[in-house]
Amino acid sequence: MDWGTLWGAGVGAVVGVGSTLLADRIRWKREESTRRFNLKRQLYGDYLSALTRTRNELKNISSSIDLDADERGRQAGVVYREGGVPELRYQIAILAPQRVVGPAEDAHRRLRATRNAIQDGVAGDSLDPHFGNLIRAVKSLKDFMRSDLEADQD
Repeated sequence: MDWGTLWGAGVGAVVGVGSTLLADRIRWKREESTRRFNLKRQLYGDYLSALTRTRNELKNISSSIDLDADERGRQAGVVYREGGVPELRYQIAILAPQRVVGPAEDAHRRLRATRNAIQDGVAGDSLDPHFGNLIRAVKSLKDFMRSDLEADQD
């Protein structure tokens, strides 16, 4: 038996197995990166949608002349709870980098402050500063989210 042939076959097998493992690892990392990107993109979109939908519903409630202050406050609480923002915020806190979590928290605080103002009886044009702050916070958050997703693509 020729040891050189046997040794060459062994080295070839090790190289073959090693290159297959390396290729599998690279493919797994690429698929994991794609999966994480898609998950964040979906979560970011859902959070922005929930913020915007809840803001719009709060705006409609606050401008409704058919509702008294107590009913506006009650409906504002219902809309806030059913909007899904707090739940999505927790997911953001787990999946997103801190540069997105901070602005997400800020947008949530602004939404909650707007709800609180409606529940405190603030109405009409007096709510404009609250809605303005909320809109600016959501726009800022959107920019941070977009930047994060672009960084993931590089």
